[in-house]
Parts: sequence; C-alpha cells; structure tokens
Amino acid sequence: MPYLTSRKAGTASTAVRTGLGVPGLAHPLLAPGEWADLTKPGIPLHWVVLNVADGPGAHPDPHCLEAAGHLRNVGVRVLGHLDAAYGARRFGALVSDAHRYLDWYRVDGFLLDRCPSERAALPEVRRTVTTLRMIRDDAHVVLGHGTHPYPGYAENADQLVTFSGTWSDYRWSQAADWSADYRPERFCHFVHGVPRGHLDEALRIARWQGAATICFTDRTDRGGRVDPWETMPGYWDEIVSRVGTGVSE
Repeated sequence: MPYLTSRKAGTASTAVRTGLGVPGLAHPLLAPGEWADLTKPGIPLHWVVLNVADGPGAHPDPHCLEAAGHLRNVGVRVLGHLDAAYGARRFGALVSDAHRYLDWYRVDGFLLDRCPSERAALPEVRRTVTTLRMIRDDAHVVLGHGTHPYPGYAENADQLVTFSGTWSDYRWSQAADWSADYRPERFCHFVHGVPRGHLDEALRIARWQGAATICFTDRTDRGGRVDPWETMPGYWDEIVSRVGTGVSE
C-alpha cells in the first residue's frame, strides 16, 4: 500500500504512544457536554485547541476561560488558535492575538493554523515562533501546515501537522522521506470523513507514517460549508478506547 513507506528502525515501533489532539471544538456554550467530556479521566489527550472567535476574540470570554481552566486542572494542555492565513497574516497581529490568549485564558501554547509550508516563508515563521516562546518560554507550538512542509520547519516547532484533509486522500498519502529523521511525537494528522469501519485502518496509517498525535472524525466539511472539527466524531468513545489501550498492528 502507498502509505507503508520505509522508516528508520524504531520510528514505527509499537512502543509509540498515540494520543489525541482536538483542533477546534465549537464554543463551550454550543458544545458544553463535549468540553466536559474532555476532562474525564483516562482520555489520551495531547492537547486541545481553544478558538474563541477565529482567534482570542475582542474581549475575555468567561465560558472559554472556565472550559480552559477545567482542562488545565486535569493536566490537559490548552493551545490558542492563531490563523497565519498561509503567510498573509501580519506578524504584529499574530503576536497581539497570542498575548490576549495568554492574558485572558492562560494557554499553554499555540496552534499556528494555515501555516505556510514553502522554504521562502520559513524565516518569518521562525520569527513568529521565536517571539511566541519569548512571551511564554515553555509554549508548546504546533505548526498547522496540513501537508509535509520544507524540512527546516521541523527544527522550529514542537509539532507539525503534516496531514489535514479527507479520508479518501489519507488512504493513499505518503510520509515525506525526511520525516523519518524525527520521532513520531513531532507529527500530527487530522482526517475527516473516516467511516467507523475504517477506523483501524486509519490508525495503522498514522502509526506507519509516524504520527503520534491524531484527530479522526466521521464528520465531513460538506464541500467546505461545515467545520468537521466543531463536534466530536460519532465514534468518540470507541476511538478513545482504542487509542487509550494502544493500537495493535
């Protein structure tokens, strides 16, 4: 199969611990039960992204502060959502949003969504990441490319989102050769439209491609009209169970 690419010894080991990333639930007022479910014990969460209003919003939101606080109280990392707009967003605007996330919601890091992936944009992304770590030195930074970027990006973030898209594309995707030089903990995959019956296959692809943080859902974007990440997948309990107990090969 195309996704069974060669990797260095040990990088696709069954010892790799897969966990879940939640890239963008709806506002806590719209999905209170789902936010509450994330605080239940035993869920293998790596992090949850807080996106108040396409960013931190214009003023503090007490509902988001409460939701973020509950997660942090049970040891779950909360990331603020920053939209890089594939390089079109101004540096100052990104840093301003980051400060608001820290001041208002005490986030643990950031997802730089729609991050550029080409070599020419790397210096500006490096500048942004460096600044984020200046305003919070232990910030966990995830670059949301959605595809394999120029390899240099891997040296400038804690994690890279190297796939974000549909199940039909994911089934035939391949990991870039350079990614074999890094541990699976450096990579994330977000896949929507995954049927329940193909969940095991999707988990195997993530492990073979060396991505330790995943988000799979049976929701779809309906031609770009719906955000598939705003609600939990219909098989949330099932995927939590499978990931939490390890995935058999």
